[in-house]
Amino acid sequence: MKKKPFSKFEIGANAIMIIWTILIILPFVLLFMSSITEENTLVANGYAFFPEKFSGAAYVYLFKSGTTIIRAYGVSILVTAIGTLANVALCALMAYPLSLQNLPGRRALNFFVFFTMLFNGGIVPSYLLWTSLGVKDTIWAQILPNFLVSAWNVIMIRTYFANSIPAALYEAAEIDGASQMTIFTKIALPLGKPILITMGTFAGLTYWNDWTNGLYYIVKNKNLYNVQNLLNQMVSNIQYLANSSDSNVSSAAASIPSTAIQMAIAIVAILPIMAIFPFFSKYYTKGLTLGSVK
Repeated sequence: MKKKPFSKFEIGANAIMIIWTILIILPFVLLFMSSITEENTLVANGYAFFPEKFSGAAYVYLFKSGTTIIRAYGVSILVTAIGTLANVALCALMAYPLSLQNLPGRRALNFFVFFTMLFNGGIVPSYLLWTSLGVKDTIWAQILPNFLVSAWNVIMIRTYFANSIPAALYEAAEIDGASQMTIFTKIALPLGKPILITMGTFAGLTYWNDWTNGLYYIVKNKNLYNVQNLLNQMVSNIQYLANSSDSNVSSAAASIPSTAIQMAIAIVAILPIMAIFPFFSKYYTKGLTLGSVK
């Protein structure tokens, strides 16, 4: 059978999407090329897709302390995994009852969740609260503060449960004698997989990119630094050496590829996320676009 030729709209739309995709990818390519550019060339000529001279000195400097980098990656992976699972579980447990039309006080509870998106106590009260609970210099300092429950995630999951899962399913399960927990685990969670994975992606990115918890609550035990904290410390150390008044220290800092290291740090930080994200992209798309039951 003869294939139908592409319409002008389809050709134009595909061309626009290809150009848009290239524009998204190019900054990452430039970032990587800058990280493997020789420092003097980078300073003299600026960033370029085809540098005159290549060098892997930035990555050699980063991975010189291999054990430290590996430990920081381990902390990031552990914190992201535990934090994401806890975030999705707690948000789903809160969102499910809020999606039920017959829940007493439903409007007031929904307003309370929304209100927390507009106002919060601030950094100082949060710091006093969490330090009083004993999370300082423990692995829980990277997990519990600030990110454990997200009001935005709760609202998104609640909306999905309310609009994309027919109430008739809940009613049929109740007639068959199912408890609310059974309905939640056997109906709501399986049918809500797209939105749960989507919100889990957001939570995972938040935990992976976070460095404020480590900055505030990890003071003595540097072994609990995640990748972001470790890389931030490296940047601070390089800047300190470069601005030192000691001539010996400043001369030693001159041999460090500081500009290329900053580019390499960005690559090291985002590489795992870029590798994992494609496996969840289909769920991410469904979670954002699916609004009704087919």
